[in-house]
This record gives sequence, C-alpha cells and structure tokens, in this order.
Amino acid sequence: MKKLPRVTRSHVFKNRKQILSNPLPFHHDNFNRLGDIFEVEVGFHKRIVFTRHAKFIKQVLQTQQKKYQKSSLQTVDLAKYIGHGLLTSNGEHWRTHRRMVQPAFHKKKLQGLITIMHRAIKGELAKIRPNERQNIYPLMGDLAFQVVATSLFSRDDIQKQMSDLKDITEANQRMLIKEMRQPYLNWWYKLSGKIAHHLKISKNARSILSQIISERIADGSDKDDLLDMLLKARYEDGGSMSEKQLIDEVLILFAAGHETTANALGFTLHLLATHPEVQEKAYQEVLKIDWEQDFEMESLRKLPYVKQSIEEGMRLYPPAYYIDREAIEEDEIEGYRIPKNTMLLLAIYELHRDERFWDAPENFIPERFDPSNKKDYSDYYFPFGAGPRMCVGNNFAMQEMILTVAEILRMYKLSSDVNKIPIDPLISLKPLAVNLHFQLR
Repeated sequence: MKKLPRVTRSHVFKNRKQILSNPLPFHHDNFNRLGDIFEVEVGFHKRIVFTRHAKFIKQVLQTQQKKYQKSSLQTVDLAKYIGHGLLTSNGEHWRTHRRMVQPAFHKKKLQGLITIMHRAIKGELAKIRPNERQNIYPLMGDLAFQVVATSLFSRDDIQKQMSDLKDITEANQRMLIKEMRQPYLNWWYKLSGKIAHHLKISKNARSILSQIISERIADGSDKDDLLDMLLKARYEDGGSMSEKQLIDEVLILFAAGHETTANALGFTLHLLATHPEVQEKAYQEVLKIDWEQDFEMESLRKLPYVKQSIEEGMRLYPPAYYIDREAIEEDEIEGYRIPKNTMLLLAIYELHRDERFWDAPENFIPERFDPSNKKDYSDYYFPFGAGPRMCVGNNFAMQEMILTVAEILRMYKLSSDVNKIPIDPLISLKPLAVNLHFQLR
C-alpha cells in the first residue's frame, strides 16, 4: 500500500490563524502540493484524511457507503448542542428516523406547503429597500428561518421565540467552529465555562420548542404543516416520537435548513447581480408566470433557468463545502489503505471547481446544467450530499430558493459594485456580506 502524503502538526500550528478565519486557501495549497488525497496531523496519533478524489468521494457516499458513517464532529460535537436527529445520528437510530421523517418532505406534501412558503417569502422580501445598496445576507437568513418556522408551525405570533431560537443557533455554531478548528484549546473552553454557557442556551432553545409543541398538542387541530407530519409519524410498533426526539428533529431542521439555504441564496443573488446577461435571461423566464394566481408546484417547473442558476451557484459555493465521514471498516482507494476509525473530510468545494471535470470552473455558467447538454455531473456534483444520507430536505430547499429568486427578479433589477464576494466558512459556507443594489423594475 502507498503511504498517504502528510501535513504535519507543526505546519497546522504555524498556519493556525489562517485556518481559524478561513481554512480553504490552506487546504487548497495542500491539495496542489500533495495531490487529491492526504492526511493532516491534528493531535498526538490523531489524523484526518482530506480528499477531493472524485472516485473516492463517490465511493464513500454511495458505492461503499456501508463502510462509513457520520463522524464524531456531528454525532458528538454538534449533537451536544442540537441533539441526536437525522443529521447527527448513525446506524439503526438514523435509519428508523429517516423512514419516519422522509414522508414529510415528499413532493406531494411540499405542494401543500407552497402557499405557506410563498407567503413567508413575500413577507420578508417586503423589507428590501428599493433603489439603494443593501446587504441582503441578513435578510436571506431571516427569510430562510421564517420559511422553516412557518412551514413547521403555521403561526405568525411567535416571532420573538423564533428570533431567540435563531440567535441561539448561530451562537452555538460559532462556538462549535472554534472547538473544531482549535482542538488544542478545548481544555480552555471547558475550564473557562464557554462550553457550559452554550450548553445552557441550548436548553433555552429546547424550552422554546417544548412550549410550542405542547401548545399544538393541547390545541388538537390539524394544521397539515411539518410539525403535524412529525407528530403523526409512527415507529413500526405504532408508537410516536418522544418529545425529546421530536425537539431534536425540529432543532436540526432549523440548524441545517435555514442557514444552508440562506447561504446558497446569498451567493446566487450576488452571481446574478454581477452577470447581467444571466439575470436578464432568468427575468424573461419569470415573466411567463402568472403571479396573480395561486402558486403551485407546477409553476416552478416553468422556471428551469432560475433553477439552473441556483444549481450553478451551489456548484461554485456549495453550502456543505466539506462532508465528514468515519470509516467503520477498512477500505482502499487506488493503492491507499483507509484504516478503520479513520476520519475523512470530503472536499466538495475543491471537487466542484476541478478543471478536470468542469469547463471554465471559476465561471458562472448556468447553461452547463441545462438537461439538453446531456452531460452527467452526478459523479462530481454533490450540493446536497449523495447516497442514502443525501439531505432529506433538498426538494424543500430548492422549492424555497426558486420561489425567492423568482420573486426578487420579478420586482427588482440587481447590480453590485463588488465582483468577488468575501466568504466565511463556518459549519456551512457563508458569505460575509452580499451588498446589492435593488432597482425597481
């Protein structure tokens, strides 16, 4: 077996400041020096394998997925803040709850949510200030959070609780990033009480959700929203989820659902603003929709170029820019041995910009996703992951993003005086700011 190229612990420590603020350039340099797969020393006798190898990524996520599971980064580190739901569990626990939760995101169920979703989107977009420059990213965060909240709870009288929940979710994410990128300081985070503080505010988030769920159960009426679907979900023995498990699943819907969507929207809107020819083509498509009628799922199928623009935005800026896994069996890829218990980070950001697979990979070209091009990108395009652990809410997120982009283009012409958008890689890939000018059409 070939020996994996290695990034030493001393090299990691020397670049610690850059890694904390933005690790992407550091890892890009390592890939260019060492090749498509290498290991990084992160502690005594502890290493993480990084890869942008397309065949290996597909092997881990799909063809040999039974040899891998979610790593402790999610099942332990993230789970301590948001519980053990779909995103943060493995094995039979995950399989059981995947079967229970997945029907809530079936396309027929999403059809019933589209009116709720559309109303929430229009309500948030009313906050845009026409004919002036505005950082749209905070608004996209609020929009995505409200879409999840209204789709879950069908209520418009819990803004304060939802605002508190959003603040807690974002604060815990920033704490977790520090723990992941500075593992040599975890002793200090524990001793200083920082971790204890964030665990405490996590309990506050659970209390907020517990009250909302209790009120729904006491009300007894059918709302046909996501919470109703989760309350009605049953195990094979006919039993329902405990309140604790229900809160875990709801917390994960908020944590995983709102920020990744907000990030993708922010990047896509910036790309449309800086590519007026693409924006105009998408706008002409939007004009064909009758926006005065009740919006239906069928209407979204009439917006293929809007969808392609979002897909291309997620290629350039994938929210899940790294996917973590852990080997539960020994594996091998092109002469490299992957021992059991090895942690892997799959570099989706690198793969999506690899010139071996993409023509002009740094350019924004939505036409590359036109079905008529007949080029299959499934071996190296993973915006929602792949295999059995592919994001359960991918259709929900795409529906929300198409609606949002179409509504914005219908009302505004976008422009920007910034060509390159600053990024902030946290749990997901985030734009620091998306400063756009909104000109009323």
